[in-house]
Amino acid sequence: MFVGRVTGVVVSTIKHPVLVGRKELLVEPLDPRTLTPSGAAIIALDFVGAGLGETVLVVDEGNAAALVTGLSNPPIRTMILGVIDEVRMGTAD
Repeated sequence: MFVGRVTGVVVSTIKHPVLVGRKELLVEPLDPRTLTPSGAAIIALDFVGAGLGETVLVVDEGNAAALVTGLSNPPIRTMILGVIDEVRMGTAD
């Protein structure tokens, strides 16, 4: 999992049936300590209704997609699973 910021929307008119009705967003990875950009942007499927400029929790692993969608082998790897309100370092509260 990683922290990212939604920087854009990806529009595709032709896609796999599992993706129909889902938003595809461009997400820039962030350093969780400073919330500054830390890598190249990646396309992620939105499962929570994230919007442009929001800080999000992203999972980039195929097994998570299978668990979230309930499909045995979905054509999905990277998903937005949460909108982050705040990041606190050094505390588990």
